[in-house]
Amino acid sequence: MLRIHFTSDDLARTRFTREPDPMWELNISLHRFQRRDTSVLFGPWRRQVAPSLPAATRLLAALSPARGYTCDFLTPRTGEDLAAQTEALRSTPRRRLRTELDTFERVNPGTRLPAWTAELATGSAPLLGRLADTAHAYFDAGLRPYWHTVQDAVRRDVMLRARQLAHGGWAAVLDTLHASARWEYPVLSLDFPVEQELRLAGRGLLLQPSFFCRYGPTALFDPSLEPVLVHPVEHRPGWERPRPGAPALRSLTALLGRARALLLEAAADGTFTTTELARQTGLTPSNASRHLTALREAALVSSRRHRNTTLHTVTALGVSLLDGCRPSLPA
Repeated sequence: MLRIHFTSDDLARTRFTREPDPMWELNISLHRFQRRDTSVLFGPWRRQVAPSLPAATRLLAALSPARGYTCDFLTPRTGEDLAAQTEALRSTPRRRLRTELDTFERVNPGTRLPAWTAELATGSAPLLGRLADTAHAYFDAGLRPYWHTVQDAVRRDVMLRARQLAHGGWAAVLDTLHASARWEYPVLSLDFPVEQELRLAGRGLLLQPSFFCRYGPTALFDPSLEPVLVHPVEHRPGWERPRPGAPALRSLTALLGRARALLLEAAADGTFTTTELARQTGLTPSNASRHLTALREAALVSSRRHRNTTLHTVTALGVSLLDGCRPSLPA
């Protein structure tokens, strides 16, 4: 269980990141790649990227195992771009390297560090440089082709959290970060692999949505570092496949009619209110509501009430219809 202790100052300093974090996504995607129990959601991605991953990926995987402690120095400067993060990785102080490698062996007793990490613990610039270069190569092969999808999912989550904050305050946000989340001021409790207490002590909390985070929120191990809570986002079924283009939209229009085709296509980008979908499609709110009702009755869209708004999401059947309207490649 992870228990995060807030003060009123911490709530005032708690905030969202607006974009996915490259090194968090890189490390957590490595966990997904090493585990075989997420085949439905991440299996297609794993099969697509495996042939192009650099052989040196094993260096990162050794410090970021599928289960247990991942060295905190592999996720520096949360919220910055990959270039800034890998530059920070190259400059990791020797004392921090030694401390975190010792922590790795203490917290992960069943996982042995490879022999080369003894040299890394001395602050080896060549090894740090190789880790940074491998991070870039892994990102280019495994994440960059999907980065727009990752960005879209994270941005949708931030929009959802912003709505929750506007309507229900931080209690509405913190209590829904994960199925295990329990908010009872001043403590946020979450399922966690180990017992851990994090006292924010006036620093606030940075909430970082993650596309590849799957089983539950995660956090840095060292309580002296900037407090970050990484939490899962919702995934659109079929995310690893290309989105339909203009020919598909014409097929949908022939099947559903123009207004409903536009609404289904727009709703596939995330979770939206009726007003937001009306604005995206150029329909009046009343017309959008009427057509969304028809889509819901056809099980293509699901809707749920939240305060004084209705939120709409495309169902698995709706996604299948969108994907099925994509033109096939010539045989």
